[in-house]
Amino acid sequence: MKTVAQVLEGKQQTLLSVTPDTSVYDALKLMSDKDVGALLVLEGERLVGIFSERDYARKVILFGKSSRDTAVREIMTEKLLCVRPTATINECMAIMTEKRIRHLPVLEGTRVKGVISIGDAVKETIAEQQLTIEQLESYIMG
Repeated sequence: MKTVAQVLEGKQQTLLSVTPDTSVYDALKLMSDKDVGALLVLEGERLVGIFSERDYARKVILFGKSSRDTAVREIMTEKLLCVRPTATINECMAIMTEKRIRHLPVLEGTRVKGVISIGDAVKETIAEQQLTIEQLESYIMG
């Protein structure tokens, strides 16, 4: 099974983030433009939270707040579960399933290396299973 580091290498995506003072509207616009479901919230190099579509739906819309007048810091998730680059995709899948989260920041020490999404984990799991099937078929066919 692939490690988080291997998956991040394959993604070759720029780390997308906002500051805590970014308006929710601007964060949503960035998420829409980049077709992602969450953004890391950074103060300088330090990870301080994550902002997701779920945060928006549950903490802005339901409370009648304005996305233009609300800062990300007011609604971001601050208690984060993170993984190291050496974690396997199976480990990430287990964490995301158990904790009902869709994004795992990847940290090496205190440095942010990227984000693994549930989509990344599912894609890698399917690819691994497909490879196993092909190997078994090849073995059976002789």
